[in-house]
Amino acid sequence: MQPTDSELVILQVLWSQGPCTVRVVNEQLNTTSDKQIGYTTTLKLMQLMAEKGLVSRDTSSRTHVYAAARARESVQKSLLQRFVDSAFGGSAAGLVLRALGDGQTSPAELAEIKRLIEELEKGKQDD
Repeated sequence: MQPTDSELVILQVLWSQGPCTVRVVNEQLNTTSDKQIGYTTTLKLMQLMAEKGLVSRDTSSRTHVYAAARARESVQKSLLQRFVDSAFGGSAAGLVLRALGDGQTSPAELAEIKRLIEELEKGKQDD
């Protein structure tokens, strides 16, 4: 199940803060957003996310505590694969070439990319 944009923002809070109440998530959203988000809106979204399996809910105390049900890396990988499939016909090279082709990549980022490529190539040689 892919999260919507609004659900992804909530997941970002849960990944960075750890398990939280709706109130904590709502306060965090309102400190990082230009427009105010009502508590009941956040509550409803998180309830729907629990039904979808995107978050888990601990109901052992009066105040329910929510946690991300999937790791950040798992969601990122899934979203990225969907994006690469739909926007680049499944070509990771197309994505990388487009991302690097705008000239905005810093020397440090290019060095990290080169290191990663060398690491991947070394791993392929070991197979």
